[in-house]
This record gives sequence, C-alpha cells and structure tokens, in this order.
Amino acid sequence: MSELFIKICGLRTAEDVDAAVAAGADAVGFVFAESPRRVDAGTARELAARAGEGVLTVGVFRGQPLEEVRELSAASGLRAVQLHGDEGPEYYRALRPEGYTLVRATAPTPERPETCGALGEDLLLLDAPAPGAGRPWDWSDPRFVPPAGRWLLAGGLDTGNVGRAVRTLSPWGVDVSSGVEVRRGVKDPALIGEFVRAAREASAAGG
Repeated sequence: MSELFIKICGLRTAEDVDAAVAAGADAVGFVFAESPRRVDAGTARELAARAGEGVLTVGVFRGQPLEEVRELSAASGLRAVQLHGDEGPEYYRALRPEGYTLVRATAPTPERPETCGALGEDLLLLDAPAPGAGRPWDWSDPRFVPPAGRWLLAGGLDTGNVGRAVRTLSPWGVDVSSGVEVRRGVKDPALIGEFVRAAREASAAGG
C-alpha cells in the first residue's frame, strides 16, 4: 500500500504541533467544536503556522452553522475542514469553491457501508459514535467492509492497537487524539512519536 497518512488531532499548544511535525505526521487537527480540546481561531492560526506547508492543517467542526464554519475556517487560515456531525451535502457544496480539503467524519455501522465522496468530501473518516472519547468502535467486526478510496480510521486508536488496526484493515490513513494524551485534552509528545512509529512500521510491513 502507499505510505500511510497520519493525522494527530486536538492540538492546543506549540509543543503539541512541534511534536507532531517532528514525528512525521501528515496532518494536524484543531477542534472548534465543543470539547476540552477546543481552540479559538487566533490560536489555531498561530499553531498552524508552526506546522509548515508540508503538513495539512485541519479545522474540526461538529453540528455548527455553515456560516460559523466558514468564518472560523477563514479566520484560522487552515487548509482543510472536517465536518463531524450531521452536516448535509450543502455544506460541502458551499465550502468546495473556497479551496479546502473536505473531510467527512461519521460513525460506521456494519449494516451501512460508507462510500468516500458520497456527500462531496475528499477524505472519509470513520470514527466512534462519541468522537474524542477514546472509546473504539468494533472495526474488527467481520461484517465491516472497509470503503474504497481515501479513508481514515479513528476512534480509540493508541500506540498499543494502531499497528493491529493498520494490518487488519489497511486504511489509507489513521487519526488519533485521546490515544496520545496523558489526560483528557493534554497531549504527550512521547506518545505522539510512538504512535506515528507504530503506525508507520505496520504500514511498511504490508499493512
């Protein structure tokens, strides 16, 4: 498979961003939805500037009005928008002309296979029903059919299970937040590095 795409989400400090970039993450996420990891647009702009051009900077929203999404995305200067609620295709149509990479996050069920691009998104992220809570969904369920295309696995991943997840499902990418924290909302630079290494090793071994 091609090289695994790795996103570290819920970053709040310069140390968080520096650790993710040093570890080799492909994307960093900043949460604008209600969360202990929430940041404002000014903070996100400052942190995103540290990431550099080679790292995709992502704003994460959930169930927020379209105009709020547009205003915060523009004010923060991020390059991607992740919609993590029940936003309809009108959000993707409205944001598409503004040049963002669009990410649709959803909680999958084995009975309802997901398709990347179904609502107009560029990337599909499959997450647990309670995003950011560190509780995984059952991605090992034999009824689960991984979607084709550019999709990221999220939900309860950590340094101990990401290798098995990559080997089992061969996702295009993985996304982690709580799995690299020492307590809710507080990232650990060492865990970020360990997570990226474990994911890359599994992918290189034939994920």
